[in-house]
Order: sequence, then structure tokens, then C-alpha cells
Amino acid sequence: MNSPTPALLTVYYDGGCPVCSREIGFYQRQRGADRIRWVNLAQCADSELGADLSRAAAYARLHVRRPDGQLLSGARAFAALWQTLPAFSLAGRIAGLPGIVHGLEWGYRGFLAVRRMWRDSAV
Repeated sequence: MNSPTPALLTVYYDGGCPVCSREIGFYQRQRGADRIRWVNLAQCADSELGADLSRAAAYARLHVRRPDGQLLSGARAFAALWQTLPAFSLAGRIAGLPGIVHGLEWGYRGFLAVRRMWRDSAV
């Protein structure tokens, strides 16, 4: 009997944000996405987040959890997600480099400021 393949990553995403949902939907259609556990914050129980991730923090920015339990957020989370998907693995490795990830984090924080308006208009 085959046991289920363990998830390579758990992605916590804001299913109430139209832009976020569209982007996550794109990733979910990629090869390798079946090895990722996708947790929609709009539909999950608090227990699915783990003791170290509050719902407010999870809604504030993208978070992923590695199989070893390490929690990453923001640009580091995107880099880990990309590294997990074969079509994006090179981009993920580059994005994870120290100077690159800091620049991406700066851009992601800018996106988050705009995202609040999109999310608020969808509610």
C-alpha cells in the first residue's frame, strides 16, 4: 500500500482577495502543485495555522511552512513556493539570494499597501 506523498510546502493564502486568489489559482495549476498543501484563510480553522501563525499575521502577508516546520513570509515565502514548482525553480533559487530577496521584499511591501484597497473593495 502506498502512503500519500508528504507536502513539500504549505501555503497560507487570502482567498478573500481577488488578486491573491487569481495568483494562487495560477500556481495551483502548475506541475508540482499537487505536492503543496494550499490553505485558504477564508475557509480554514485556526488549528490549521499552527501555534506560531496568527490569523491576523496570515492575512497580512503570504506565509508558507516548510516540511520541517519553518515558517517563511513575504518574499522569502514566494521564493520557497517558486523553488517547489519545477517551472519556477530557477527563479526561486535566484529570488532566494540575499540581495535579491531583500529587493523583492521591498517590492512586496509596496504591493501589500495597494492590496489592502483591493481586498477592502471585495468585502
